[in-house]
Amino acid sequence: MRDNINKVSERGARLDSLQDKTDNLAQSAQGFRKGANRVRKQMWWKDMKMRMCLVVGIIILLVIIIVPSVVATKKN
Repeated sequence: MRDNINKVSERGARLDSLQDKTDNLAQSAQGFRKGANRVRKQMWWKDMKMRMCLVVGIIILLVIIIVPSVVATKKN
């Protein structure tokens, strides 16, 4: 009977330890999720900046090509 009581108390201690581990794991998962979202947003902004630079570059290139053509046709 004492043996059973000792086993029950040991089992309770193991359950408490397991509960602590699951709480720590849940906190770590939440931290990971926040970090992953932060990195995702940073990468989205970086990609958007690159796309905007590319669009501006294409517009400038088109202006450089089209303006001299228009000026040359008006002179003739």
